[in-house]
This record gives sequence, structure tokens and C-alpha cells, in this order.
Amino acid sequence: MAALWRHRGRLLARRPGTAQALTAGVLMGVGDMMAQQLVERQGLHGHHGTRTVKMMAIGFCFVGPIVGSWYKILDRLIPGTSKVVAVKKMVLDQGAFAPCFLSCFLAITGAMNGLFVEENWSKIQQDYVDALLTNYSAGRCPVCCNHLELLPLLEDKLAVRWKLCPLPA
Repeated sequence: MAALWRHRGRLLARRPGTAQALTAGVLMGVGDMMAQQLVERQGLHGHHGTRTVKMMAIGFCFVGPIVGSWYKILDRLIPGTSKVVAVKKMVLDQGAFAPCFLSCFLAITGAMNGLFVEENWSKIQQDYVDALLTNYSAGRCPVCCNHLELLPLLEDKLAVRWKLCPLPA
């Protein structure tokens, strides 16, 4: 395992885009396997290998390259390493990038699952707000690494407010 980690480090130094794509693909594949086995309890005979391969392909071809490029852009837009810079990056990432990225991700997964354009659009409209709110509620603050929570106001899914974890002194 240590040799694999060192090899990834060398690849990241020489070819960061390739390393990011490979890392995203592997993580998405492992995540799908865990979802099927631990959450959905498919069992080895019920495991959908095609689904795992599709998720890995999305990680290799979409998530890794797009997210890696976005973080490079974000570092150029907001340089620095202070706590304030981290919060600014988080707000821009979650406020501007995440909504766009999520809609593209949902469209790609729908297309890879064989949905026609009309079906895909309908599924995106049905799932988008819940998926975005789940993204926000599962997020972690880049400053203190505690969970960020979004609390619905008056049962309106679009009216939310941040409950930020306390920043360390």
C-alpha cells in the first residue's frame, strides 16, 4: 500500500491531471462498491459491476478533470492560505461551482444510464434540489473540518441558512 501511495505521489508531481482523474475514478468506483454492498446490501452475486464501471468512468473522464481544473482556477482567483481565504474559497465553491457541477453530474449519470433527453431532464428536475441540499448538509468546513449544516426555513427547500461551525481562534 505504501508503494502505491508513493507512486501516486510521483504521478501527481509529474502529471497532476492524470493523477486526479485516476484518483477520482478509483474513489468513485470504491464508493459505488461500498454503496452496493454496505448500504443496499446487494451481496457479491447481486453486485452490479456495470454500474461500478460507469461510476469509475464518470470519475476518470468528468469528476477528476473538472474538479482538478476548478481548484486550480480557485487558487488563482483567491490566492493565499489564511482562514479567511479558505472560507472565501468554500463560499465560491459551494455557491457557484457546486450547483453547476451537480447539474452536469446528474445529466451525465442519467445519460449513461440510458435515459432519453426528456426523461433525463425530468429526473434532474425531480432530484436536483434534494441532491444539492444533501451536498451542502454533508459538507465540511475547510477551516475547522467540522460539519456544516443547512437548516430548512419554513419547510421551503430553497430557503436555507448556514449554521457555520465555530472557527478556531
